[in-house]
Amino acid sequence: MFNPYVLLMIVSVVLASFSQILLKKSSMRTYSSPIREYLNLYVIVGYGMLFLSLFMTMVAYKGFENFANVPLLESLGYAVVMILGYFFFKEKITVNKVLGIALILGGIFIYNVV
Repeated sequence: MFNPYVLLMIVSVVLASFSQILLKKSSMRTYSSPIREYLNLYVIVGYGMLFLSLFMTMVAYKGFENFANVPLLESLGYAVVMILGYFFFKEKITVNKVLGIALILGGIFIYNVV
């Protein structure tokens, strides 16, 4: 049976990944003052999205009887950030990055199965 809380958790992970991209985009700029460094559109929207993601995750936790699947869903964020970095920052997706993410996902998967 389909669990809508799983979808909510995936949306939360993707939202948190986009917020990380916005925060990185903000950190790559130079600002005229330290106040503008922290009070700009990228930072405010990025932290707002992270805050929304936090609440979505908390609501999604209510729908899980067994929390064993949660780390697997949360670790999808590593792959999403890598893919978004490729599109937004033209970062290369190297074999080492793919192997690293595969090891993380594989380790969590094995831990949950065993």
